[in-house]
Amino acid sequence: MGSHAICPGSFDPVTNGHLDIIRRAASLFEKVTVVVTENPMKHPAFSVEQRIDFIRRITKSVPNVSVDSHCGLLAEYTKSHEVTAIVKGLRAVSDFEYELQQATFNHKFDPGVDTVFLTARAEYMGLSSSAVKQIAYFGGEISDLVPGEILEDVKAGLGLMK
Repeated sequence: MGSHAICPGSFDPVTNGHLDIIRRAASLFEKVTVVVTENPMKHPAFSVEQRIDFIRRITKSVPNVSVDSHCGLLAEYTKSHEVTAIVKGLRAVSDFEYELQQATFNHKFDPGVDTVFLTARAEYMGLSSSAVKQIAYFGGEISDLVPGEILEDVKAGLGLMK
């Protein structure tokens, strides 16, 4: 069995920081699936289909990356898709505390999967989807925060097109 990692997240919207983690994961694993997670408790700005489309467009030049979605426990996905690792990006200590807890539960429910943490590059340390939405809401420029291939669609989806 080859190495198959997933990069799960809401990606609402996908940012340059997400793309950096995805590309780095693709250089470490034979196969990487970006899994857009659905959380019924959240109210995303973009539909699952839009988020999948965004990720497909920005990763089209990375041949070992595919995109999928999942609603439910991540361990259900890892078991049914023969995943060997979960890749998570870390920006701060607070991310680590939360992600360590998630990794512990994921390993409990699927002992065959490990979580790999990749630290964000300095330029992406404070970057999150929530920050992009907040900056956009208050009229700030987001062109250096999201990949250029999807910038206009993200702006339109956030109501920024004039």
